[in-house]
Amino acid sequence: MRDLKLPEERHPEKAHRKDNAQPKKPSWIRVRAPGGKGYAETHKIMRENNLKTVCEEAACPNAGECWGQGHATMMIMGDVCTRACSFCNIATGKPTEALDQFEPGRVAEAVKKLGLKHVVITSVDRDDLEDGGAEHFAQTIRAIRHRSPETTIEILTPDFLKCDPSVLETVVAAKPDVFNHNLETVPGLYPEVRAGARYFHSLRLLQRVKELDPSMFTKSGIMVGLGEDALAVRQVMDDMRAADVDFLTIGQYLQPTPKHHAVERFVHPDEFADYEKAAYGKGFSMVSATPLTRSSYHAGDDFARLRANREAKLANKS
Repeated sequence: MRDLKLPEERHPEKAHRKDNAQPKKPSWIRVRAPGGKGYAETHKIMRENNLKTVCEEAACPNAGECWGQGHATMMIMGDVCTRACSFCNIATGKPTEALDQFEPGRVAEAVKKLGLKHVVITSVDRDDLEDGGAEHFAQTIRAIRHRSPETTIEILTPDFLKCDPSVLETVVAAKPDVFNHNLETVPGLYPEVRAGARYFHSLRLLQRVKELDPSMFTKSGIMVGLGEDALAVRQVMDDMRAADVDFLTIGQYLQPTPKHHAVERFVHPDEFADYEKAAYGKGFSMVSATPLTRSSYHAGDDFARLRANREAKLANKS
């Protein structure tokens, strides 16, 4: 793999909007309002098992559609994040409670009740924990495997920035089907968008997963409309491919509240199509690039396509 140490100054970015005023949403930003029998049933199962979902905590625009189909991205380790990223709507602060040792079992029970063929498990950042929650991720994966052995598991992890690098081995050893960690934005915007993180640390995390288990699918995503330019987005694609990332997602950033980072612009669907074409040209096995793309949106269908694409490539080589 190529050296990932790249000069940050090659990523000059436009200054973001100072007035925090959000431009008017265009016609292509349309979402389904929550409601219906499927939505109600999903909501009931989440509440009965005392589970949090990133769909609710991060105010995902696709929650109505996904919950209506019985899909929910479960968020473990509480609902208070130790980071304060300017794009994210999840509460920030110092968690006051220890990890819930029974949570992995409740997650597994919810997966069973929902009859999920594919599940996405994510978490808040827990910089207060020595291992960043790595063992809790592993326990959750194992619990789901025990209750629903046919369900494929995708995890969306924090960066484990303040932990010993060996904690990543704990998560990978639990054998999730997809290991996802989002870069979120281009490196030049990290100081104002993802101040508590480090771009090249996140890249190295993804690369290390492949070194530990070359067969494991890796995935990462970014948002656009934060003030980046197309050249910087394409450079992030190259950086991801240098880290051997299989699956790329690109979606439109939507400002959760006036206090969050402002939307610089709404990126036209044609530009997303251009990004998708460019990404496939750079060697990604799977790309999802649309205004409403999110990490876990249609994750099950996308995983099936990702696995089929790999099998087709292997068949062509034989």
